[in-house]
Amino acid sequence: MTGPVSSDPHVSGTQPHVRGEALLIDGKGFANRLTQDIAEDVRAFYARHQVTPGLAVVLVGNDPASEVYVRNKALQTHRAGMRSFMHMLPETTSQEELLALIARLNADPEIHGILVQLPLPGDLDPVAVTNAIDPRKDVDGLGVVNAGRLALGLPGIVPCTPLGCLLLLKAYVGELRGLNAVVIGASNLVGRPMAQLLLREGCTVTVAHIDTRDPQALARQADILVVATGCRGLVGADWIKPGATVIDVGISRIRLDNGKTRLVGDVVFDEARHVAGQITPVPGGVGPMTIACLLRNTMQAARELVEGVGTP
Repeated sequence: MTGPVSSDPHVSGTQPHVRGEALLIDGKGFANRLTQDIAEDVRAFYARHQVTPGLAVVLVGNDPASEVYVRNKALQTHRAGMRSFMHMLPETTSQEELLALIARLNADPEIHGILVQLPLPGDLDPVAVTNAIDPRKDVDGLGVVNAGRLALGLPGIVPCTPLGCLLLLKAYVGELRGLNAVVIGASNLVGRPMAQLLLREGCTVTVAHIDTRDPQALARQADILVVATGCRGLVGADWIKPGATVIDVGISRIRLDNGKTRLVGDVVFDEARHVAGQITPVPGGVGPMTIACLLRNTMQAARELVEGVGTP
């Protein structure tokens, strides 16, 4: 694989490839530039319509990791010049109360995007909650309408993490048509929509999951390897085709011998970087792209709701 495609506006020139060491895919830098572009779109949108895109984020319960993630979303929303509406609900919130809040947000003209932070606690039904969101405001792209449109190759709102992965691949790899892509993990959040996006780009796509008999052999055939399992350290160097582009979606926190913690992915990075041609680090790879694409989706939703058109 080659280095970044310098013609892409989000990649700041070609970096030299060190022999025996993969080029790091700078998701954090790409996300920062994408957020700056979105902020310009927000200003232009306001100049045309006197409307500021608004994103509502709903968090049920007090999971510390989710609270940090939600606050970061709010910070990045403000950074892009959008309005942020936070709804922090107690763990005792009933299904009826949560659905009533979503109905109010659906009807609120100041809200253009709605995101309910998953997982939900207790007996709350995430499928019913997700599908209660107006598809035009479903900026997570997880409802059946947007998922169905993606499966049929129709325009719609695409889940944030797979979209971020695709933007990185198009920037760093360039033309994807004809490449062999393997997605390890078949979740509705990442694996399945990622496979659909790669199919749309003309890749030959294989999805490996928990019942796949020899995922390692499949992975070694991949020009593009996307790993999204939540199993830290699953993929080592012997899973990777030399020169392949590796996108590590996984993120886990481990405790070190000195009592501190650090984040790691599904790929054994220190091994993989000596085989892959390009690789996303953890942290600093896919994670920042997820939030940037949430803002991108909110801008798309605002355009559709106000102008009657989505982004190309």
